[in-house]
Amino acid sequence: MGVEGCTKCIKYLLFVFNFIFWLAGGIILGVALWLRHDSQTTNILYLQLGEKQAPNTFYVGIYILIAVGAVMMFVGFLGCYGAIQESQCLLGTFFTCLVILFACEVAAGIWGFVNKDQIAKDVKQFYDQALQQALMGESDANNARAVVKTFHETLDCCGSDIVTATFTPVWRDDLCRKDALKSFFENANCHKKIDELFSGKLYLIGIAAVVVAVIMIFEMILSMVLCCGIRNSSVY
Repeated sequence: MGVEGCTKCIKYLLFVFNFIFWLAGGIILGVALWLRHDSQTTNILYLQLGEKQAPNTFYVGIYILIAVGAVMMFVGFLGCYGAIQESQCLLGTFFTCLVILFACEVAAGIWGFVNKDQIAKDVKQFYDQALQQALMGESDANNARAVVKTFHETLDCCGSDIVTATFTPVWRDDLCRKDALKSFFENANCHKKIDELFSGKLYLIGIAAVVVAVIMIFEMILSMVLCCGIRNSSVY
C-alpha cells in the first residue's frame, strides 16, 4: 500500500531534493576535475627543484572532492530510487550513506580550513628557494631558473617581495618579462599571486561544501520522515 497525504508530498519532495543532490554531485565532480587539470596549478605543482618536488598538498583536497562528487551521484540515485519505490531498506541505506558522506565532508572541511594558509605558504617557500638559487647562481641554477620562469609566466608575476619585484626585472630579464619598463610598473609580487591563486580555488571548494551540506541536512530529515510514514502506512 502506497503512502498518502503529507507523506506522499514528502516522498516527491525527497525525490526532487535527491535529483538536485545528484546534479550537485555531478557539478562538484566536474569542478574538481577542472581544478585538478587547471593549467595554472598543474604548471606550478608539477615542478621539481633538484630532488625536491613542489608541494602538492592542494591535490589532497581535490582528490577528496572528486571522491565526494562521485559518491554523491551514486547516493543521489539511490535516494531517488528509494523514494519512488517507497523502500525502507533503500531509504535506510541512503540515510546511512548520507551520514557517512556528511561526516567525511565535515572532516574534509576541517582539513581545508586548517591547511588553507599552509598550502600557499609551502608553495611560496618553494618559489623563494628556486628564486634564491637562480639569482645567486647556486648549484643546479639552470633547473632553478626554469622553475622560476614557469612561476613568472604562469602567474604573470616577478619577485617574492617589494624589493625583488621592483628591481629583479631590470637586471635579470632572463627571469622576468623582456620589457623591463613594462615589468617595472606592471609585474605583481609572486607571493600575492600565489595567495590569490589558491585562496580563490579553496573559496570555491568551501562554497560547494556548504551548499552540499545544507542539501544533505534537508535530505536526512526528509528521509527519516518518509521512512516513518512508510512504516505507519504499512501498519494500517
